[in-house]
Amino acid sequence: MTGIRLRAYQEGAIGKLRSALARGARRVLLYSPTGSGKTEMAFVMIVGALAKGRKVMFVANRKELVRQASRRLDAAGIAHGILQAENSRSLDAKVLVCSVDTVHRRGLPDDVGLIIIDEAHAVAGSVKYRELLFKYNLVPVVGLSATPFAPGMGKHYDELRGPLFEALVEAVTIRELIDLGFLVDCDVFAPADPDLAGVKTQRSIGGELDYNETQLAEAVDKPALVGDIVQHWQRLAAGKQTVCFASNIAHSQHIVAEFIRHGVKAAHLDYHHTDDERAEILDAFARGEITVLSNSALLAEGWDCPSTEVMILARPTKSLIRYVQMVGRVLRPARGKERALLLDHSGTVLRLGFATDDLPLELDDGKANTSASKKQDRKASEPKPCPSCKYVRPAGVHACPSCGFAPTRQSDVEVTEGDLVKIDRKTKKPATPDRKQHVYSQLLQVCRAKGYRPGWAANQYREFFGVWPRSLRDVEAAPSTEVLNWLKSQRIRFAKGQQKGEVQHGQA
Repeated sequence: MTGIRLRAYQEGAIGKLRSALARGARRVLLYSPTGSGKTEMAFVMIVGALAKGRKVMFVANRKELVRQASRRLDAAGIAHGILQAENSRSLDAKVLVCSVDTVHRRGLPDDVGLIIIDEAHAVAGSVKYRELLFKYNLVPVVGLSATPFAPGMGKHYDELRGPLFEALVEAVTIRELIDLGFLVDCDVFAPADPDLAGVKTQRSIGGELDYNETQLAEAVDKPALVGDIVQHWQRLAAGKQTVCFASNIAHSQHIVAEFIRHGVKAAHLDYHHTDDERAEILDAFARGEITVLSNSALLAEGWDCPSTEVMILARPTKSLIRYVQMVGRVLRPARGKERALLLDHSGTVLRLGFATDDLPLELDDGKANTSASKKQDRKASEPKPCPSCKYVRPAGVHACPSCGFAPTRQSDVEVTEGDLVKIDRKTKKPATPDRKQHVYSQLLQVCRAKGYRPGWAANQYREFFGVWPRSLRDVEAAPSTEVLNWLKSQRIRFAKGQQKGEVQHGQA
């Protein structure tokens, strides 16, 4: 074997795996985040098994994952065969990369000595995987997953004489990988939180609760919401390599059409594309010939393009697994890439927290109260969007790290006659160029939305800052609470002035 050099945490994880197996555990789940090198760790285990004369099966649940594993085994110099429908070859090899569908139909050789399962969080929700483990219940199994908390991963089965997975080994956390420089951190903006009233919840194949796909698409696939996606991308991420996750195929196609209408090179990808078509689109995106690549769920697992800097989350989800997997697509480092950017038009980050936070690392036993407690644990971060720029702030952060806006604290607010919320001028932020532009952009959007005359925004700006808006760009931004409260105060002040004038006129 050549070309594999392990990091310290990878060596430590392999040591823990071997210790768990030596203690009698037959099925061990290895948690290691996307981009941490799970495959490299698996290959070291494969070489160790080969040295002991054992036959190894590497099992995946998707055709692309089978091809990917084969390519990487070739690069590592590990001879292998493939057990996958019409692509099967070299079935007598000591290492076989297998499709779980084909294994389900044909079975595995009787002399298999180690089974490695890629994306192992799919095991609990798959009858095919469970039957595989039932049949080979004495064979050591190592599962690889970046999301090991899928429902039922530790559920007891009589056929296994124990839980599905008996032990969980943690290699490293997402936060540790960011601190070590092996992943990039992620900034989050939440420009929209769609109205999902009436969208029912149903249990997915994997056992997690998530939105009904048909009802979800009806709620989010609307021209105004699609246009909002493009507008905010142009403001926050224009020109950057972007992957977009939509609610379904039609929604993805509508998003792509809107990007193209605005002159952005964009493409849609789904399972209807042939393997060659898919490869062509992905290669074009990797080369930078496509700027925005949209899909529904096809690229959530098994696809890596480190140059991807931005993710648009246009499909709301209740699934922590799906959410973490999708965000993982943009966390890999690349030359010139300092941070990733998530534009959340789904409200997901407000429901599930930051995908880079520590995850609930325990094997779920399938009982109803377990997942509820995990959700409660995740709520501890309580992220909140900045009222001014929609940057999502961590819990406990008052001033926005992106635009500097600090929401008015209770002690800074004076309630006056007419329920006017007045912000003390002493606490007002400095009039920096960025702040002036942002306030002007907010006034422009209010002007257009209300149908006011073109000069209204400039006049309001002059009232706010005492100068005219010279050399500022005519770009819109969603109005903040601060600006809306200030406009309200202007209206009340004007109304009171009118009333006073009428009284004085009557007295005269």
